[in-house]
Amino acid sequence: MTTGILLINIGTPDKPDTPSVRRYLRQFLSDPRVIDLPFLLRWILVNLIILPTRPKQSARAYQAIWQAQGSPLLNYSKDLVKQLQLQLGDSYHVVLGMRYGNPSITSALETLLSLPCDEIIVQPLFPQYASAASGSALQAVFDHLAAKTIIPAITTCGDFFDADFFIESQAAVAKEALQGFTPDHWLFSYHGLPVRQVLASEQRTVNCDRQQSCPMINAHNRFCYRAQCYATSRALAARLALQHDGYTVAFQSRLGRVPWIKPYTDFELINLRQKGIKNLAVICPSFVADCLETLEEIGLRAKTQWLSLGGEELRLVPCVNSHPTWVEGLAMRLLSSPKLR
Repeated sequence: MTTGILLINIGTPDKPDTPSVRRYLRQFLSDPRVIDLPFLLRWILVNLIILPTRPKQSARAYQAIWQAQGSPLLNYSKDLVKQLQLQLGDSYHVVLGMRYGNPSITSALETLLSLPCDEIIVQPLFPQYASAASGSALQAVFDHLAAKTIIPAITTCGDFFDADFFIESQAAVAKEALQGFTPDHWLFSYHGLPVRQVLASEQRTVNCDRQQSCPMINAHNRFCYRAQCYATSRALAARLALQHDGYTVAFQSRLGRVPWIKPYTDFELINLRQKGIKNLAVICPSFVADCLETLEEIGLRAKTQWLSLGGEELRLVPCVNSHPTWVEGLAMRLLSSPKLR
């Protein structure tokens, strides 16, 4: 029998054109865990406000970073599957499932069930927990399996926001990418979330303004996305030997007019220039594969903003992608799963 391993990432359009992006965004934004509004309000927002204009704009952004083989996110994720399969050997079968788009979680699970597998390990590739990412991905897995007569043993692997194997891998990538470049400052830029979603994840007995640096992870904020991002930053800063004033944490990719967690990345670029920072390294530790949010939003748009503000250089640190240290560390994590033998 074979042990199945399902890696889950967020997803990507099939092509960088408006119809493909529209299909992708409709599926993505219709998820009640992503836009947590009542059905009718969500439907109006998605179909009457966002989809008439956003797909064309997003398609241009995808075109700017699309690779010869297709979507960067998909390419890097496929290579991760290939390298992890080589690392684990023939007793395991590694597949990729995207929460939105292709290859789908459904198709990936069907592949594993057809082998058959006596156990399946599910690893969402999101370092920090968020209901809109890890929560949605795991729900999709359970929803599909719920209809099956035979369900193999299922083990789900959770977040890894400060796990040594992730921190070491991202630090190794950063050191390699920045050889010959000495930044004046580091910006750790994470995908943002609406404030209300962060509030929903907190089990708080103490006041939190969600504006300043978060405290250490404890029983009350264990699943707070923002707190986990700050924990990742502290761990990375320690591994990179950065002083407390040598890096800044910010949040990107906000959508709409509702309050999102702060500080905002584009605002922080202005603040850093006002402090005299000229050479900036940007690292995006909420992603394990380079994608639209890293390559276009930071690598192109943020860099353009930085130069327009008078900065000299903005250097984007790649994600861990299929770096050997990341592949080896992820393999060891999966092999240590209670169900794996």
